[in-house]
Amino acid sequence: MKKEREVKSAKEILMSNDFLARIDNTAKYVSKEFQDYGLRLATNLNDMKHKALYIRLAKEVPRGKMDAAVQFALDYPKVRNKGKIFMWKLAQITKLNLPRRKKKEKKQNQLSFLS
Repeated sequence: MKKEREVKSAKEILMSNDFLARIDNTAKYVSKEFQDYGLRLATNLNDMKHKALYIRLAKEVPRGKMDAAVQFALDYPKVRNKGKIFMWKLAQITKLNLPRRKKKEKKQNQLSFLS
């Protein structure tokens, strides 16, 4: 005989896993979205020691760049420190998109400043 599965409501599922209590405890001082994203990022990368860094990055760095670096770090095989891989990849991604100033422009700006 097959057992019939009982359909549970979303509330029953959340209460059975103590999900709501866990969220309340961890999100006690979180009031902004970027704070939540930074904490989730620190949890996913197993780097709660540097959670303030991840919160600051979530506030200042565009989300697309962050997501690309996170996905790279999570998919990276056999690594002990995923936070280190994340920071390395994020640095690479942000360096690629920064506009470079030419040497001539720098000299002209310095000369105009002296005049």
